[in-house]
Amino acid sequence: MEQETQKTVVTREGNLEAPVRHPLAWQSPEFTDAAALEAELTRVFDICHGCRRCFNLCQAFPTLFDLIDNSADMELKSVDRRDYAKVVDQCYLCDMCYMTKCPYVPPHPWNVDFPHLMLRAKAAKFQAGSTRRRDRILSSTDAVGRLAGIPVVTEAVNAANRNPTARKLIESALGVDARARLPDYHRRTFHKRFAAAPMTSVATPETTGRVVLFATCFGNFNEPELAEDLVRVLQHNGIAVRLYDAERCCGMPKLEIGDLAGVAALKEANIPGLAALVDEGFDIVAPVPSCVLMFKQELPLLFPEDGAVAKVKKAMFDPFEYLLLRHKAGHMKTDFPNPLGKIAYHVPCHQRVQNIGLKTRDLLALVPGTTVDVIERCSGHDGTYGVKKEFYDAAVKIGRPVVARIQAAHADYFMSDCPIAGHHLAQGLGGGAKPVSRYALLRRAYGID
Repeated sequence: MEQETQKTVVTREGNLEAPVRHPLAWQSPEFTDAAALEAELTRVFDICHGCRRCFNLCQAFPTLFDLIDNSADMELKSVDRRDYAKVVDQCYLCDMCYMTKCPYVPPHPWNVDFPHLMLRAKAAKFQAGSTRRRDRILSSTDAVGRLAGIPVVTEAVNAANRNPTARKLIESALGVDARARLPDYHRRTFHKRFAAAPMTSVATPETTGRVVLFATCFGNFNEPELAEDLVRVLQHNGIAVRLYDAERCCGMPKLEIGDLAGVAALKEANIPGLAALVDEGFDIVAPVPSCVLMFKQELPLLFPEDGAVAKVKKAMFDPFEYLLLRHKAGHMKTDFPNPLGKIAYHVPCHQRVQNIGLKTRDLLALVPGTTVDVIERCSGHDGTYGVKKEFYDAAVKIGRPVVARIQAAHADYFMSDCPIAGHHLAQGLGGGAKPVSRYALLRRAYGID
């Protein structure tokens, strides 16, 4: 069953209040203290056991409930505390339990924030040196992208990713499932391709009309056409685009393995330069929802007292959110010569968590002769979760209902705001199915060469 994108919480006192997120005291010694962490895991897991509303969201909750149901007395107290790690490993921090299911999130007095508790456990694991080498490598997207972008290395990496024998060796050495699709790398990254266009921009009450593009690791190293299509659409609408050429990884991959010191280092590399550009009158966009979310939610919760982080948060936009703000002010072109037909549109978790509404649907619906079938359910890929050998089958299972919805739609195109999720779903569809990005679709609608 699809879940709503927003909700209110009914507390035990009967008040209707929106969910709130508390900042994370991740630098406090108690945050990774083993005894304190175990006590909080036990408290929250017992609440989840009594509720079980989240049984169908991901594998974390079925794992927890199976541990309880297979214990001696079918109660949490009989579960081996060492098995708590099995639940933590299944959580990929999508935040859907918090946003769409749990009735006990703050301001409820039980104060359940399951994703942040899982992050806390992942941080303790990382601090203890128990995080796998594979996970450290997969989360180092800057280093991997730069290495794979060396001309001779690029061809070797791409060839190995497509070779069944090489993939079996990679699976054996690193635990990256041989069946999982791995992205290509490009010698001519987006940073090497980008060319600014002279443009006189018009400001609106909510936008400056001048944007800094944070291309993201994926948009730079793996799928530069994603960022290229976005730039062409923005420029077509009279928006001046500047590349943030000093960018490093947003930090989301480090967050997902609990490397919070690594997140802090990347914050220090990105935020000062971005904040300075905001001071010069620029807004910020990024083509991948997870990276937008990192700047809009995760970094502000990790660094609540950092004024530069708050400044960047305020200036960061999803690209279609930005275009629709321009449209509201009468500064987006709507002369679309090309209809798009029917689009099966998967809304990824990190887009839903932003609570901006279905901006992709709303914008594409402006194109005459276009209908959008919205699918609000997890794809199962979720960062690096879907490529790991121990989780690949679960990732496919989680994404199966989305695949079924796409097949039933009989659409002209299928897409996801998250390009990695789109490719994961394409694998489930089989038959050479390929996703198309929302930026490529809009570019086609405009007829931009």
